[in-house]
Amino acid sequence: MKKDLKVAIVCDWLTNVGGAEKVLLYIHKMFPKAPIFTSQYDPKGIGWFSDADIRTGSLQKYPAKLRRILGPLRQRYFSHLDLSEYDLIISVTGAEAKAVKSGKWLHRKGKKNVKNPNGLHISYCHVPTQYYWQMYNDYIKNPGFGIFNPLVRFFFRLTVIPLRRADLRAAKRPDYYITISEYAKDALLKYYKREATIIHPPVELDAFKYEKTKPKDYYVVTSRQVNWKRVDLAVKACLMSQRKLVVIGEGPEHKKLVKLAKGSGLVEFLPMMKKEKLASYISGAKGYLFPSLEPFGIAPVEALACGCPVLAFNEGGSRDYIKEGENGMFFEKQTATSLAEAILQFEKIRFNREKIAKSVQEYEVKRFEKEMKAFIDEKLK
Repeated sequence: MKKDLKVAIVCDWLTNVGGAEKVLLYIHKMFPKAPIFTSQYDPKGIGWFSDADIRTGSLQKYPAKLRRILGPLRQRYFSHLDLSEYDLIISVTGAEAKAVKSGKWLHRKGKKNVKNPNGLHISYCHVPTQYYWQMYNDYIKNPGFGIFNPLVRFFFRLTVIPLRRADLRAAKRPDYYITISEYAKDALLKYYKREATIIHPPVELDAFKYEKTKPKDYYVVTSRQVNWKRVDLAVKACLMSQRKLVVIGEGPEHKKLVKLAKGSGLVEFLPMMKKEKLASYISGAKGYLFPSLEPFGIAPVEALACGCPVLAFNEGGSRDYIKEGENGMFFEKQTATSLAEAILQFEKIRFNREKIAKSVQEYEVKRFEKEMKAFIDEKLK
């Protein structure tokens, strides 16, 4: 890789901590001098990028909590963002950031006087924009705005067709796609008609090491508590099966989840904690519950690294790393009843927790950096 390579990094937003932000963090570490262009930045919500050159635009004036209704404005912002002066653009996105203008894209469009007609755009795309495509029905069912849900549904139904068209136009702009799992690769081909290379996200396995310990009698789920993570299914299923559950995390759905637990002594709620303490709770659990549909899922890989078997919904990126009966098990329907029934079957399996920890060693950070560097070097030739 050239030492004087001029690199720009782009992401949809930087307002909270999550799996996408972890990917961005390690790409930032690969290119620490590269500016990061984003729609909104909240250093209080995510403190990982204090050393980075973060560049925002007009959307920064809006409160971060309005992020979910700013999709059309993000489309406009990123589609007009000209980064053609850069040799390499890396967009880390699951929404609108892929729409930025690269030098090569402008050159293909026949634009004259392009600053750098060879400027390359590689998109590390987690998944096609979910609220326009594969998760549209779920979003319509529960947009997550409480009493304003009917109003949001009405306007979203009116605008989704032009928004999808704009998203498809944006999907043509990157020169190459990288994605995170077979599920995400299939989705990119289905909706965008774009091929992608799989490079699994980096997982900080050093912080989630296996320690030989006798598991206790509780299950655990760690997650941002938002509606699409379906933590409610874990709570309901454990109440139905009379199993103890430790719920670790915070988010807008927290009060609903506490209410759902009905004060039962079976369910304990804890705030997010430092990695060492988190790893201890996971290591001591009977199993890790993963009820959401996600294109990958870093948290369950962290659980596996601790030697904790995972019980996951049988759709999404978890099929890349869960081996049925060896390091976990799947449940078939995204319902509390299906999960509760699976818990009873899950307890009949005798898992080797040391082997479980070894099953995910390939997801370490160094592997991610090596594969990313090799991919970029190849495309820059």
